[in-house]
Amino acid sequence: MHLIYPCYIEISFFDRFHGSLANDIMPSNPDSAFHLQFMDRTALCYNMMTMDSPSKGRQTKGSLMRLMHARISLFLIFLGLGAEVSAQNSIVSQAESSIEAEQASYADIADLVVISSLIVDVTVRDVKKVSADQAVGVPTTLQRLLVNADVIALIRGDGGTTPRVRFLLDMQKDAKGKIPKLKKRRMFLFGRQVINRPGEIQLSRPNALALFSLNNDALVRDITKEAVQLDAPRRIMSIANAFHSVGTMLGEGETQIFLKTDTDQPLTLTVLSRPGQQKQWAVSTAEVIDASATAPQRFTLLWYRLACGLPRDLPADRIEAASSEIAGRAEADYKFILDALGPCGRKR
Repeated sequence: MHLIYPCYIEISFFDRFHGSLANDIMPSNPDSAFHLQFMDRTALCYNMMTMDSPSKGRQTKGSLMRLMHARISLFLIFLGLGAEVSAQNSIVSQAESSIEAEQASYADIADLVVISSLIVDVTVRDVKKVSADQAVGVPTTLQRLLVNADVIALIRGDGGTTPRVRFLLDMQKDAKGKIPKLKKRRMFLFGRQVINRPGEIQLSRPNALALFSLNNDALVRDITKEAVQLDAPRRIMSIANAFHSVGTMLGEGETQIFLKTDTDQPLTLTVLSRPGQQKQWAVSTAEVIDASATAPQRFTLLWYRLACGLPRDLPADRIEAASSEIAGRAEADYKFILDALGPCGRKR
């Protein structure tokens, strides 16, 4: 029974996974780690249920029933997953299947880098269409492909990769049912290595590809270099609290805004106001607010986390204020930060 128990747990775990897939509040930061955990746990569950059964002498009616229930549970999990992936593909099919080669958005590249444990530069070797009966759940407007590609360079991946990789890709058909040609195209793949399947890559998203160009190459490498650092800026989950302190002079004050990240990494925004001077703001990543901290440079990972991750308004219930006037100053300073950061720049 103890071997089958984890498979029962997957049912409730899948419910959380299903909810995270449907989360459209923060599309720039999908709960990728949670998705990967689900896939790893489900693979473990599958291996347990498909391994050789005990000898006939040790089998009992109860153990066979538990095994059958576990198999049915796993089937239901994948049935639900297939329906959800189908819905996701319907949304993705309206966007480009890959990031354009020129004038790519920093945010679009960063979205893929921060959720991908494996990033490779490849050239497509060949493409095979997957028949409709083998592509259950894929909308008829999409064509599922099995793509084989030769690796030019490994950009990220602790375990390395094989010289040749393969992955599944769903592409939008045109009015005549045709799909764009991929053979010999050079591109970046963002995903993860499939466990115990050398050379197989699971894309981080259905469209987790970027066509090669010198601009994209520089963006991918620069963002990855920042993302792999131990102190790399983390995903912003919410605003923990904020307050405004009035200074001794008229018009003087300081607003501090504390952010919550997915790893509880310290992240504090400060805005200083002084009479006759322009407002100054900064972000500190230390436990103790660094007096020498400054505003982040544009097109850096810290800028991306803030510009794409901060909510558009400062929640009123997070402001520690004795009066509406003080709360209003905190809200004005928060808007000052958003204006200084500028738009996120995401194109998809």
